[in-house]
Amino acid sequence: MTNMKSLWRDRRFWQIAGQLIAVFLAVAIVTILWGNLNRNLQQLGIQFGFDFLKQQASFDIGETVITYKPTDTYSRALWVGLVNSLRIAVTGIFLTTIVGVSAGIARLSDNWLVKNIALVYVEIFRNTPLLLQLLFWYFAVFLGFPKVESKISLWGLVYLSQNGIELPWFTLSPEFSALLLGLTFYTGAFIAEIVRGGIQSVAKGQWEAARSLGLKPGLVMRLVVFPQALRVIIPPLTSQYLNLTKNSSLAIAIGYPDIYFVASTTFNQTGRAVEVILLIMLTYLTLSLTISVVMNLFNRTVQIKER
Repeated sequence: MTNMKSLWRDRRFWQIAGQLIAVFLAVAIVTILWGNLNRNLQQLGIQFGFDFLKQQASFDIGETVITYKPTDTYSRALWVGLVNSLRIAVTGIFLTTIVGVSAGIARLSDNWLVKNIALVYVEIFRNTPLLLQLLFWYFAVFLGFPKVESKISLWGLVYLSQNGIELPWFTLSPEFSALLLGLTFYTGAFIAEIVRGGIQSVAKGQWEAARSLGLKPGLVMRLVVFPQALRVIIPPLTSQYLNLTKNSSLAIAIGYPDIYFVASTTFNQTGRAVEVILLIMLTYLTLSLTISVVMNLFNRTVQIKER
């Protein structure tokens, strides 16, 4: 009897019991939902499965990095969409980091013009909807460029036209360019505020100590202040990278064939809503977890290690 009373008062017992109850409820809910899903599919005469991925896609994809033709399977089409999503996510993360860090540092500049230009940029792009910005870049900017015959030349290296951005080595389509610029400047505005807050979190004594050593302002920022600010910057920066990756699904609004665009076409043709949605969820979950793991590993390297 005494052992039972002590067990009921044991905090560890209740922690373990609570976890077991939570797991049981989660399994029960999933089981009920799965059973309900199967019953509904049977009533509709639909067999759950992914065999449709082996069928011929029979639709074209306007922009591909890997080889694809309409006679390929749905699985191949989805791979093309995934590669396009990775292409925009990786490039976007790289460029938005440059834009965000530059704007964040500029927000703290002693130059009145630089400081206020950065302020205007942040306030405009951070406070307008991303979808509206994507439509602006696509319809007002890129479709507003002249046709290929009258393309705009920048120093003889870059050409702008309704076909997109022509570089010496490759050409970026207007859909890809509009999506990339929209995601870059939108996310960069949030990163700028994160960087500004991180820099301001560094103690003023660090600035003064660096200046007393005779370091120039640029070196003070690069060698002393910014490395310390990274401890504050990286956690919220990870969230912005995740947001950029998930926001890339808005590509469907301007016709860029990312994974969501291709999956939507696949769903419309096959009617396999559940399977396609599961594939989309798994794709974005995998991308998000990968970014989180990489950024968490990087975050550990910049944290102060206590001795």
